Amino acid sequence: MKKAFLLCMTIGMMAGCNQKKTPNNKAMVNTELADDFTNDEKLKELYAQLSESFVGQSKKVIQPGEGYLEYPYLIPSGFYKQMWDWDGFFMGNYFVSKGKPEYLKYWALNLIKGIDKEGYVSGCATTKGPRPIFGKFAMKPFLSQGVYLSSKGLKDFSWAQPYYGQLKKVLEYRERTQQDEKTGLFYWDIAMQSGADNNPAMNYFQEDKRSFLAPDASTLQYKEYLAQAGIAKALGKENDAKVYAEKAEALKKAINTYLWSKEDQMYYTIDRETGHFYKRVSYSSFVPLMAGIAPQEEGRAMIQNHLLDPKQMKAKYGFRSLSAEDPDYNNKNIIVPFSNWQGPVWPIANYIYSIGLKKYGFENEVAWLGEALGTLLLKDIEKHDTMHENYSAETGEPLAPSDDHVDENGNIVGFVSWNLCTENILDGVVNDNWMLLDID
Repeated sequence: MKKAFLLCMTIGMMAGCNQKKTPNNKAMVNTELADDFTNDEKLKELYAQLSESFVGQSKKVIQPGEGYLEYPYLIPSGFYKQMWDWDGFFMGNYFVSKGKPEYLKYWALNLIKGIDKEGYVSGCATTKGPRPIFGKFAMKPFLSQGVYLSSKGLKDFSWAQPYYGQLKKVLEYRERTQQDEKTGLFYWDIAMQSGADNNPAMNYFQEDKRSFLAPDASTLQYKEYLAQAGIAKALGKENDAKVYAEKAEALKKAINTYLWSKEDQMYYTIDRETGHFYKRVSYSSFVPLMAGIAPQEEGRAMIQNHLLDPKQMKAKYGFRSLSAEDPDYNNKNIIVPFSNWQGPVWPIANYIYSIGLKKYGFENEVAWLGEALGTLLLKDIEKHDTMHENYSAETGEPLAPSDDHVDENGNIVGFVSWNLCTENILDGVVNDNWMLLDID
C-alpha cells in the first residue's frame, strides 16, 4: 500500500503537482508527505547499498604524494589524473563526513604551495606542477572554505596559521581581477573557469570576449569571505574577522540587489557590457540557494517555479543542468574539449541543488532526489564498477566519458569524484546526517 502511494505521489509530482503554486501551498503539501517518503525502507536499503559500494569506489580517488604534490591528493579517478580545485574540494568534504578530514587539508596544502606572489593559484595541478590552461585559469573560490571545513573536521585551526597571509593574497587577487567595481559582484574570466564548461548562461569560447556577473562566482566568493572570517576568528585575528564578515554581507546584498529578477523569481547572470539580465535558467542560477542567500519566500518560489518544473529543470533521473525550455538544451555525450553542462544530469550539480532544497524546506523533494540519483549511480556501478560524470536527463544513459574510453584491460575507465557526495544526500534523508557545507 505504501509503495503504491509513493508511486502515485511521484507520478503526480512529475505530471503536474509542481505547477506554479504559492510557496505557502507547497509547504503544506511537503509537510504532509515528507514523513512517508523519508522513512521509506527502500531509501534505507538504497543508502546501505550505495554506502557499501562507495567504500571501494572512494579508494580509487586517493593518490599518494608524488613530485610537486607533496601530500596525498585526490583525483577524479578514471578519465582524469590531475588534481582539480572543486573536484578535490567536494571529494575532500566527502572524506570529512567519513571522519577523514586530513584529505581536505592535504588538498588545501597542495594548492597553497602554488600561490604566486600576486595571489594567483591554478585551478589544476599535477605531479609536475601547476597546470595553467585557457589562460591563467585561476582556481574557483574554494580555498578558504577548504581550510575552514578541514580545520573544523580536525578540530584544529592552528595548522593554518603559517598560511593565513597567503589565503588573504588569494582573496585580494580575485578582488583585483574578477570583481566588478560598480556592483561589487564577481565574474569568471571565461565559463571554463567556472567548471560548468559550456554553460550557455556565460561565454565559454575564448574568442567570445563578453563576461557576466555570475550567481555562482559571487556566491562562492561570499562563502570564501565567511570562511576567511571564521579562520581569522579561530586564529585570534578579530579585526580581520570583522572585515571579512562585512565583505560577505555586502556581497550577499549585491547578489540579491542585482542578480535577482523579482518578475521571474530567478537569479540570472548579467552581461557586464549592457547591464541587462542574460535570461538563461541554468545550474549556476541555483547556486545562491546553496548558501541560503535568497530569503525564504523568494527561495521557495524559485525552487517551486523552476527547479521542480518538469518543463525546466526536473527530469526523471534527477535535475538537469540547463532548462529543457532553453534553445541550447541537449544531452550530447561531450567531454573533449569540454564537458556538457547544457542539459545532462550532473551528480555534483544535484548535490548542490539538494543543499538548497534542504535549506528551503523541501524535505520530500530531497528524498526523491536521493532515490533517483542513488538508484542511477548504483546501477552504473553494478554494470561498470565505476560511475560517469553525467547522465542523460531523458534516458538515464551514462554519457561522459563514453564507452570507447577504456583501460589496458578493456574496461570502461569511468569517473569517480564528487559523485561520491550522492551518499551524503541519502545520509541526510535516512539518518538526518547532513553535509551542508555551512560556515558557522
